Formats: sequence, structure tokens, C-alpha cells
Amino acid sequence: MSKGRKNKVLKLTPAKIKYIIRAKTNNVSSKIIAAEMKVSVRTVNRIWSYWMKNKKPWGPKKFGRPKKILSESDTCLILEIYKEQNCGARRLEKIIGHKYGRHIPHNAIHQVLLENGLASENKRKKKRRKPWIRYERKHSLTAVHLDWHTSRFNGKEICAVLDDSSRLILSGGEFPAATAEASIDLVRTALKDYGDILMIREVITDHGTQFFANKTDKNGDSECAFEKFLEENNIKHIMARIKHPQTNGKIEKWYHTYEKSRKLFDDFDKFVNWYNSIRYHESLDEKHYLQTPEDAFWARLPEGCKLKLFLSRMENDLNATS
Repeated sequence: MSKGRKNKVLKLTPAKIKYIIRAKTNNVSSKIIAAEMKVSVRTVNRIWSYWMKNKKPWGPKKFGRPKKILSESDTCLILEIYKEQNCGARRLEKIIGHKYGRHIPHNAIHQVLLENGLASENKRKKKRRKPWIRYERKHSLTAVHLDWHTSRFNGKEICAVLDDSSRLILSGGEFPAATAEASIDLVRTALKDYGDILMIREVITDHGTQFFANKTDKNGDSECAFEKFLEENNIKHIMARIKHPQTNGKIEKWYHTYEKSRKLFDDFDKFVNWYNSIRYHESLDEKHYLQTPEDAFWARLPEGCKLKLFLSRMENDLNATS
């Protein structure tokens, strides 16, 4: 929209249009009226010409695109993708465009979600947002996050090993209590499943007692089983700054997704499979395509690991055919 058209919409109120007609009836020049009303002379003349022809005040036309009326198939598609992805209108707009090559405006999608009780109005989200600065490792398995969380869904203690670069959940579970032993078992599982590809180099945690010895013994020494396990496996332990949850923000965001979507699945493993392999992760979007954490995990491995995997698969295929 040009600046002139935008100004006319803002400044031409019904009261001003009536004033222009009254002034022209009293033979005031268009130039003087235009200066008083802060509009162009052409606008004054157009309002006067419309009045002379129709004998009724001119009403400014509404600018902008006409409201999009969605077809029944569009509505069904929106509800189907929402059921699969469980996300908001802006995200659904991108996913529908990516998967089906169809553009449905997010405002129209949001209206469908509102009508079906799947969304609510949030005034805070209508404000302009600050640019997002993303901090992440370049390659998969360079660093992982661990944290414990008490589930509002079932009251259990939740812990997961989340890859910093790809956001893939390497291992995780729901436990009756948060312990150092369970934390060690999860890292051990991740090493067993992915160690042949690349060993985890760093583990990022908070100062929880499951990860760090907060107290010393009578000799002034302190030892935590989790820290000892990491040291034995040559993994660097990085601890977040105290009272600074942003350091572990990626797994905090995963817990938000857990609380929002866990109830949709029969068990924890099915939820993790959906999160890793089906749900497109907004932080992983590329310019021309969307990614799940699993897609990003394999794409972001170091080139040497990709070559190693390719040669290994080639060897397996040759052995299978021989």
C-alpha cells in the first residue's frame, strides 16, 4: 500500500468528508480545503464530484485483500495437519505449504482453530517480536543437554538426553524418582546407540544433585557418580550458570512440548518417536524445506561420519548379497 493511500484511509473520516462538501458548497477553493484537511487537491475534487453526481457523501473504500473463504477440503486439511503436528496457525501455514504446496493464510487457519476449540486469543502474541538469536552446535553429537522435570501430566520425573544441534532425543524416560543412576543410564544408552557414529563430547546440565556434588565430605572432598562416569568416558561436563535456565533452554523447551503433547500418546516411546521423526521442529527450518530432529541429526553429522556410515552400509549390502 502506498503512503498516499494509507494516509487517505487514516485522515478521511465521515466528519471531514461532510466538511469538504459543506466548504465546496460555500465556494471555498479546493486548494484551501486540501491544506486545512491535509489531503490532496485531487481528493477534495473527487469527493465533490461524487457528491454532485450521487447526492450522497463519498465513503472511502476499504483497502487490503478480501477475506479468504476456506473450502471444506481446506478446513479438513488444517484439522488433519493440526492433529499430526499439534502446533499453532503460523507453523501450520508453513507446514501445509511445505508438504502440499498450498498457501492458506495463518489468520484463516487460526480462525478454523478457534472455531474448533483448538486455539485461543493471546494479545501478547499480537505484538511485534524481537529478532531471535539462536545458539547451537554446528554438528550432531558435539554436545547434549540433560535435565530433570516433574511431569504435570502423570507426576513422574522426566529426564532426556537432547542433542544440542539437531534437538533429537537420544534417550529418555519417565521415572519414579530423579537419581544420578538414572541420569548415567540415559547417557550410557545414548553412547551405546550412537557411539559407533561419534562419541558425545560435552554434556550440559544444571547444578542438580543428580549431576553435581553440591556438598563436600568431612575431608573437604566431593564426588558425584554422574561426574565420575563422564570423566571415565572422556566427556566434558558443562554446568549452567546458577539461576540461568537459558543455558539449558533447548531441553526446557522440549519439556514444554512434552507437557503440551504427551497426553496424545499411549506411552513415552510413542511420544518421543513423534517428536523425533514426525513433528517438524521450527528451530530447524531451512530456507526451502522443513526438518524433523531426525532429519537434522543425520544432515548435521560431520562429513567424516557421513562417509563412515556410507562405507559401512555399502559393506553390509555387499555381505548380504554375497
